[in-house]
Amino acid sequence: MNDGYGHEVPAPHSPQQRRPAARYLVVIDAGSEPVARLFLADRTQVAEFDAGAEEVTDLTRSVAADRGATDAAWDQALAGHSAAERAGAQVYTLDV
Repeated sequence: MNDGYGHEVPAPHSPQQRRPAARYLVVIDAGSEPVARLFLADRTQVAEFDAGAEEVTDLTRSVAADRGATDAAWDQALAGHSAAERAGAQVYTLDV
């Protein structure tokens, strides 16, 4: 007896490199609404969503925010934001 219950069993997944875990969560004003952006350790953006989403609360529950993303490390990642928006940003370093 097979485990497919009359259906073909799918082939095993191919081994592949998984994307690294997000290291930073930045909550920043984007015009009229704040957005949350997830970044890898090298500050490559991997996701963007509404800062009011419950995922933001879940991710930041046990971490304190640093105020501002004005240092040079954030220049390229947040290039579309003004200096005032970057100064008011909340940067969370996530536990990985």
